[in-house]
Amino acid sequence: MFLILVVTMFLAGCLALPIKDPYSYSSAVGQGGGTPFASYGEGRITGVRVWETNNNYYYYYYYYNYNSNNYISGFQLRYGNTWSPVFGNEGSVKQVMELFNDEAIVEVSGKYNPADYICYLVLTTNMGRTLSAGMPNQISFNFYPTNMGNELRILSGRFNGAGITSIGAHWGLVDMEGAGNSTLETALETLIS
Repeated sequence: MFLILVVTMFLAGCLALPIKDPYSYSSAVGQGGGTPFASYGEGRITGVRVWETNNNYYYYYYYYNYNSNNYISGFQLRYGNTWSPVFGNEGSVKQVMELFNDEAIVEVSGKYNPADYICYLVLTTNMGRTLSAGMPNQISFNFYPTNMGNELRILSGRFNGAGITSIGAHWGLVDMEGAGNSTLETALETLIS
């Protein structure tokens, strides 16, 4: 009898524990000059467009040939059926990924040049598909949610006239019942702070 009472009290105590914050933020990387941005929309992210600029200008350094003038010039997210504004600008090459039902972006990675732009961007979904744009050189970054089951909700950062200079990721749950899906308030708070 005493054992049942102890087990019941333990289980009741576990139910009373506070729920962890369902949101997390991956701090922005990059030079950070220019105009701040934060994507926003209603519902789940269902599509992505990323523009890259490839100037085809080669530099030679210690006998190695590499192109250091490729960078991410802009991107756009689709929330539900509505595309967000283009953040940055539409460069020369566009990469597009349409997400399937129940597919979500669970990792954002790439490379950035601390002196100027995001050079390379890779978006990975929970189904293992990826969209990649740019040239994989410079310093690596890797963003992912801290809580299991979370997905990308907002990309934020800064851009100038040529491209994206910094990028960060906001992770959270999507309430598919229709309430609490808006990222506009969070986007505005990001821009104000």
